[in-house]
Amino acid sequence: MANSYTGQLTGRPQTRELDGLTIVKASVSAEDNNAYLLTDRATGDAVLIDAADDADAIRALIGEPGRLGQIITTHRHWDHHRALPDVAAGTGAATLAGAPDAADLPVTPDHRLDNGDEIRFGESTLQVIALRGHTPGSIALLYRDPRGSAHLFTGDSLFPGGPGKTTTRDDFTSLMDDLESRVFAGLPDDTWVYPGHGDDTTLGAERPHLEEWRERGW
Repeated sequence: MANSYTGQLTGRPQTRELDGLTIVKASVSAEDNNAYLLTDRATGDAVLIDAADDADAIRALIGEPGRLGQIITTHRHWDHHRALPDVAAGTGAATLAGAPDAADLPVTPDHRLDNGDEIRFGESTLQVIALRGHTPGSIALLYRDPRGSAHLFTGDSLFPGGPGKTTTRDDFTSLMDDLESRVFAGLPDDTWVYPGHGDDTTLGAERPHLEEWRERGW
């Protein structure tokens, strides 16, 4: 399904229409945090990835009450969950996060996620990919379009130009190992990457730089 989505926001949210899923990307903070609303086209069931900030903007994004069933937090850093208490309380949506980060969130997750778990909403499914390094419980979320490319929501673990920030050499090595074995090894170049801040990219654009990232280090 063709549309004008670019993943480069200039103020207003952008919408991407897939055959089975609608993706809305919005920047909701001064730090250019991205929030993503994913809606199953068959049922209208929706999930939100990162209630980062500006609860009013996120509520406007969600739209009609009862539409949002789950809120997924990609990792424990404060700038990715500032609006979580407000949005969770206002919508009644279940909250989910990577198990190792759960204790550090302002809302105790209803579901703690591990590598390989699946999140279902309507007729759509997200696969959880643990990417340890930026934080111990950082996760990415993979949607495999039955009629098109894969779509990967990476939080702060992968950006255009490299992996997310790490604070030790061991954390950097862990993140690179997970990115290479769990993301780049199994997903094609046309996989679209939706990061936690800023513009989108593809695995094909980033793959040639893996060795460069290793050499650059943390």
